[in-house]
Amino acid sequence: MRIDVVTLFPGMLTGVLSESMLRVARDRGAVDVRVADLRDYTEGRHRVADDYPFGGGGGMVLKPEPLFAAVEALRGPRGHVVLLCPQGPTFTQADAARLARETHLVLLCGHYEGVDERVRAHLVDEELSIGDYVLTGGELPAMVVLDAVVRLLPGVLGDPDGAARESFAAGRLDYPQYTRPAEFRGLRVPEVLLSGDHGRIAEWRRREALRRTVARRPDLLETVPPTREEREWMDEMTRRGELTRTGE
Repeated sequence: MRIDVVTLFPGMLTGVLSESMLRVARDRGAVDVRVADLRDYTEGRHRVADDYPFGGGGGMVLKPEPLFAAVEALRGPRGHVVLLCPQGPTFTQADAARLARETHLVLLCGHYEGVDERVRAHLVDEELSIGDYVLTGGELPAMVVLDAVVRLLPGVLGDPDGAARESFAAGRLDYPQYTRPAEFRGLRVPEVLLSGDHGRIAEWRRREALRRTVARRPDLLETVPPTREEREWMDEMTRRGELTRTGE
């Protein structure tokens, strides 16, 4: 995969791309990430990429010319252009999996008061937001999308099946994780995890993932309805008074 990030502040991505999984993915050749300075696509010696909004008001708006020039220079025949902005639908794990199947992404980082509407209407393929809040620019959301997408690419994670077990992968939050020591300050790891019985461990993990989902993110059960077995577990947990939801 190739990913181009178009930004006014390329230095913001330097540290992220040189550490952890993104660095590993680049070193392994799983992804080719390139950061493009939007000012390189401006005209004139002052390299102006923004201007005042028509109609008045505070703030600045990114001009259409450099954004169109950047995308037209970077986007190949299979390039998929994503604008990071607070008005887009909320980015999810399903979006990460979908974007990981693309061969070329172009991520546009908005800034200031946003981008000229002609960019939104006639240049991008989709818009994405990482939450219902406003950031200074699209650089941080671009880093979030980068990380979430790249870690799903083949050969990036040390455990090839790891991503399939994580939160949201199957519409459930992840189960609790433990490591050594087996006892710490009188707090013991659940005995089932020390049993060596892989069947019991697998069932415990599924039950705990369901319990945690019901407690913290019951909305996920609407997207991926409980199986018959999960409904039986929920009934059992309810009878035992084991199910509580956040805030109760």
